[in-house]
Amino acid sequence: MRIPRAIIALTLAVAVAGCGEQSLRALQPPGPGPDEFSVLPVQPLTQPQDYAFLPAPTPGGTNLTDPNPKAEAVAALGGNPNALNPNTAIPSSDAALVTASSRYGVPANTREVVAAEDAEYLKRRGFWSRWRLFPVDRYAEIYDRQAIDPQAQTSALRAQGVETPSSPPE
Repeated sequence: MRIPRAIIALTLAVAVAGCGEQSLRALQPPGPGPDEFSVLPVQPLTQPQDYAFLPAPTPGGTNLTDPNPKAEAVAALGGNPNALNPNTAIPSSDAALVTASSRYGVPANTREVVAAEDAEYLKRRGFWSRWRLFPVDRYAEIYDRQAIDPQAQTSALRAQGVETPSSPPE
């Protein structure tokens, strides 16, 4: 009688252990809710007429749905939205970063290229991850090799003599 009980206990332990991991995509809020002062009032989302003719992504560009959300937030809080300068889409502190990242040009078909590359990667890596006895987080499994280990990166940079801020504990 001990062997069947051990098998049942082991089976239950394995089944419960498979349900225990929560990933970053758990949709339940971790606390009582958002801070009401960090939420911007936004317009309802709209669907474009044709996805093939979306405008090219521009650094610091405006959103088609909400062209000026900061001014709307200032107006909602009783401030003067005209005090904001609408001509500076990219803050001066980020101008050097935008210049350096776009020095080789920005292709207009970035969305299509990234979508095609991601579909090919999912096709290559995701085939064997579909065959599971219990439901698992396939996203984390497929993209696990592309994740950056912050502790390893911090250690490598510190070994090279680069000053780094303190990292959260492991």
